[in-house]
Amino acid sequence: MTLHFTNTMGHRLEPFQSIEPGKAGLYTCGPTVYDFAHIGNFRAYMFEDVLRRYLELSGFEVNHVMNLTDVEDKTIMAANKAGVTIFEHADKYIHAFFEDLDTLGIARANVYPKATDHIPEMIEIIKQLEEKGHTYESEGSLYYRITSFDGYGKLSGLTLDHLQSGARVDSDEYEKEDARDFVLWKGWKEGEPKWESPWGPGRPGWHIECSAMSSKFLGPHFDIHCGGEDNIFPHHENEIAQSEAANGCTFVNYWLHCRHLMVDGEKMSKSKGNFYTLRQLLEKGYKPRAIRYLLLSAHYRQPLNLTLEGITAADQTVRRLLDFQTRLKEASMSGPEGDPVPEIKTLVQGLEDGFKKHMDNDLDMPQALAVVFETVRDVNRHGDTTGLNRGDAALVLQALQKIDSVLNVLTQEEAVLDEQIEALIRERLDARKNKNYARADEIRDSLKAQGIILEDHAGGTRWKRE
Repeated sequence: MTLHFTNTMGHRLEPFQSIEPGKAGLYTCGPTVYDFAHIGNFRAYMFEDVLRRYLELSGFEVNHVMNLTDVEDKTIMAANKAGVTIFEHADKYIHAFFEDLDTLGIARANVYPKATDHIPEMIEIIKQLEEKGHTYESEGSLYYRITSFDGYGKLSGLTLDHLQSGARVDSDEYEKEDARDFVLWKGWKEGEPKWESPWGPGRPGWHIECSAMSSKFLGPHFDIHCGGEDNIFPHHENEIAQSEAANGCTFVNYWLHCRHLMVDGEKMSKSKGNFYTLRQLLEKGYKPRAIRYLLLSAHYRQPLNLTLEGITAADQTVRRLLDFQTRLKEASMSGPEGDPVPEIKTLVQGLEDGFKKHMDNDLDMPQALAVVFETVRDVNRHGDTTGLNRGDAALVLQALQKIDSVLNVLTQEEAVLDEQIEALIRERLDARKNKNYARADEIRDSLKAQGIILEDHAGGTRWKRE
């Protein structure tokens, strides 16, 4: 099976064919940098990270662009409240966003264009729309007339019956299925930043920002555009209307949207006390590897319910994979010499084929993970009964690491003991040999307090991090 995606445009499973063979242009809606990103935001960023990583594993060279919205209603309000400029306010949260990405092992995009750096490009697109008759002025602002674009509603499924001709909206966000003419350029108001334009001083509307930045870095027609399901309308619908009307060509070939994150079965809300940033979860003691695994483990087109118990369970699941990896590494270095046996070759082929089969089917991560853990079980069973030679272990380890190039939960947790801890482990081994069990237990307890778990076995002592 070749790689297939469920395209929001048409709501059908389609084979992926990039515009340029072997290359994929990917645009993902980034954060509005007025506050720390919450864990629901990272559900979308994690889905996009898995998508990009799997495209790369499938042989594509990915050009990934993610915008940073640093001028928008919420950003302006937050900056004014803090008594700083929007640039000072945004820079603080851009820095925090990148820290959070790194903490979760989310690969950096190739470029992160900021809206305020691309005002001229936005003005140019607006001028094209004006020349083609898609705009009108009112009370100092310039609006896009949605009835001027025949294809309006084709992504979200809105029909002409929903369109309110002449009704306008100035806010950057508005209610679902409340289709109205939207603002392209907002006339300046006291307390807001401003830029000069052919329509007077002001600032761009939110929707025009992504049209300008995506076309600059990926061209007017590119492969994949992603976001959360809340972006479908109005934001992505409006992007299509602007971009296709201005450029006269298809904007995007594949639209992929992930479902919402729920917390304890409810929509996340500060008033309900179930609102979390990544930093708040880390302060509670939850590990990045567990949060990452939980966020990527569900199918992107299904709602994901986050619970604190679920994060703990995810950590135990990752620990099982880490223990398996440790066993393979030890066997590949200290096991008996030998080439991979037929049974191991069959298991590895089944692992790689099964993972690919399910990921090719619209990134079906739950089924792909099921194949991984079936293989873990079967290899462990073979090792317990027959043993693993070096060739066996190396072959399985190579396949596991290939899959982890997508999951990225094992590489992140490569543990390196410092010299002091290594010395303690050697001292404990000597104490056991000399039957000084009190000292051996003291060292074990000390290491446990540092998050290092020791496991004694016939071949010596194995360690792992909690």
